[in-house]
Amino acid sequence: MTTKMSFYDGVVTQDELKYYSLRSGEVGAVITAAANVQDGGKGWEGELSVASDKFIPSLSRLASTIKRNGTKAILQLFHAGRMTDSKVLRGVQPVSASAIAAERPDAETPRELAEDEIYLLIEDFKKATERAIKAGFDGVELHGANTYVIQQFFSPHSNRREDQWGGSLEKRFNFINQLVDGVISVVDDSNVQDFIIGYRFSPEEYEEPGIKMADTIYLVDKLAGKELDYLHISLGDYKRVSVSEEYKEKSIMQYIHEKINGRLALIGVGDVRTKEDAENTLENAELVAVGRSLIIDPHWTSKVLEGKEDTIRRVLADQDREELMIGNGIVEFLNLMMPERLR
Repeated sequence: MTTKMSFYDGVVTQDELKYYSLRSGEVGAVITAAANVQDGGKGWEGELSVASDKFIPSLSRLASTIKRNGTKAILQLFHAGRMTDSKVLRGVQPVSASAIAAERPDAETPRELAEDEIYLLIEDFKKATERAIKAGFDGVELHGANTYVIQQFFSPHSNRREDQWGGSLEKRFNFINQLVDGVISVVDDSNVQDFIIGYRFSPEEYEEPGIKMADTIYLVDKLAGKELDYLHISLGDYKRVSVSEEYKEKSIMQYIHEKINGRLALIGVGDVRTKEDAENTLENAELVAVGRSLIIDPHWTSKVLEGKEDTIRRVLADQDREELMIGNGIVEFLNLMMPERLR
């Protein structure tokens, strides 16, 4: 969940530590906000960074803060790709798989990455994994969702290449294939015990051409054959049905869960507000992620498990923001995603 609470250079702040501390200890794991693996991958101000060794000390404080009462600390690794701009990058042009602008207002046209830069990007994800291990995290999640650079290589909208990195579905998967294998090899070589590796993905794009459910079924099948620990779907509603005519009989999550077929754990997600929502999600997943509800009530988990749902805070009042360590960046996010829960 994006917090925009880090220092301008990506170092963890005290407010950030307090924010995570408040939401740890009751849940099984906390997946951090996105941490960029390269300076050129920064997507917004106030973003975590794991782009060099200088970030290890503050990330170590973050990991230890989250790991209260056995909560697992998972660092989310990402690169914004074309989903940033030269203002955030201090005058540097964004990069992507191809020089195609995103379909959003005021989107800048990115520079196409050269092949040596693609290999460097994979290496920087691997180095970020090493830093996460050194900082004491229990795992990493590769953020291949929400139209960021990993997804940009898989998408036929953002990837128009005609080399080994693009063109056919198989070639658009090549970046993900080498990236995931590279991160797995880093963990294997480190001899760290029980280190978690997850992969997050968005099942569909609305752009034309864009990622369709058939593409995602292919992606999930390939990833489920690797030594990952979980896949984490990105959905705004766990009940969502595909826009593709051939995938409308079941929910997206059910199609994905059936394709995985027990090979990996699936984290289900999407506007989980109640115990019933969580139980319904778990019909097609092994784990359930709770984001927005946990922002508004850090004790959502214990209240659900103890049968005290009537005491869950459902809306965020301005006077509660200081107590809940909710800054302007989070309010901006909540206002975009669910304005009805602000007052």
